Amino acid sequence: MESVDKEKLCLLSDKEQKLRCDKVKANMSKSGVDGLLVSDNADVYYLTGRVFSGYVYISIDSDEPCYAVKRPCHLASERMVMIRKPEEMVRMFEGESAIRPPRRMALEMGSLSYNAVTRLMKIFPDVVFADATPVMSAARAVKTDDEIAKIRFSGIKHRHLYERIPHLYQEGMRDIELQVEIEREARLEGCLGQFRVSGDDMELFMGNVLVGENADNPSPYDFAMGGAGMDPSLPVGADGTIIKPGVSVMVDVNGNFTGYMTDMTRCFAVEPLPGRACRAHRLSIDICAELARMGRPGVEAKALYERALEMATEAGMAEFFMGHRQHAGFVGHGVGIEINELPVIAPRSRDILAAGNVIAIEPKFVIPGVGAVGIENTYRVTDSGPMERLTDAPEEIIYFD
Repeated sequence: MESVDKEKLCLLSDKEQKLRCDKVKANMSKSGVDGLLVSDNADVYYLTGRVFSGYVYISIDSDEPCYAVKRPCHLASERMVMIRKPEEMVRMFEGESAIRPPRRMALEMGSLSYNAVTRLMKIFPDVVFADATPVMSAARAVKTDDEIAKIRFSGIKHRHLYERIPHLYQEGMRDIELQVEIEREARLEGCLGQFRVSGDDMELFMGNVLVGENADNPSPYDFAMGGAGMDPSLPVGADGTIIKPGVSVMVDVNGNFTGYMTDMTRCFAVEPLPGRACRAHRLSIDICAELARMGRPGVEAKALYERALEMATEAGMAEFFMGHRQHAGFVGHGVGIEINELPVIAPRSRDILAAGNVIAIEPKFVIPGVGAVGIENTYRVTDSGPMERLTDAPEEIIYFD
């Protein structure tokens, strides 16, 4: 059998991995767990800088994680065991250099299947179990400088992509045809194509292009805008509507260029839109600016939602705010490795903003007969001042060439 060249498992620097693991361990202490086992791709990527099939184990009293790897076979680490099935990971706790077995261990109960959870519980019969989901979500919500750098780079590439969109339009195009051209340009710009969404049963292929009344079609997913989609198996997004004068074209496409995403929406049109739609779009820009000013460490996330709704109500636009036939119950969300991370900008949110949060703010409106207008930007919560905008494409309605 041919030998396989070995590759270091963890792609993060020692300093960066320690920063992330220390945040996780701080949250473990608050939750009363001394061990944490993760296998979700997003969490594995967060802790190692790569995705592999297997498990990352963090002990509260160990400096470095341990790894149980199924595939690929060429990875190497001093703290790694190769396994064929989960039961074999107990080897991490055996031998002279083994780590201490946990007394209370957290598992990703928010993303693992029932069968996976019960199988893991049987492997550790003397352990008390808790949910790792809030531990990992809280750690990932506050980004390190390295994570911010990746998001910032995605924002630059995202802007470059959007700058080319006006040139992609051709008269008589359907929404799906424009979306295909945007997706092609995105991939050529370096977009990875992967659109990771945190949450129950939410699916999307690279993003949304919504034209005219299709934006008012309710979706089963917890997205700000819906769309009927091309097939009931994926009921969201473009549905074949022809792009024509007098209707809006809302583009909200994938900004994943580094494994860390930016989320950005811009509104396009063939010619100037009716007055009410233009006023709503201007209001969206104003709301974003206001929430960016408010978004400082210690501010309640729900206060940002309340202010956005207040501004929409004062302008007489509440009926169209975050949808028309069906309204979304939020105006923003955390973003990073996945869409819909913490904090959530919603009326019942208990989240408190912290420096290092990265938040997508998306105050959108659906105007009957015209479609969706408004913008979405990705922001960084700074140490003391207003939030920093990481998606700096032009915000006004953009007209096709």
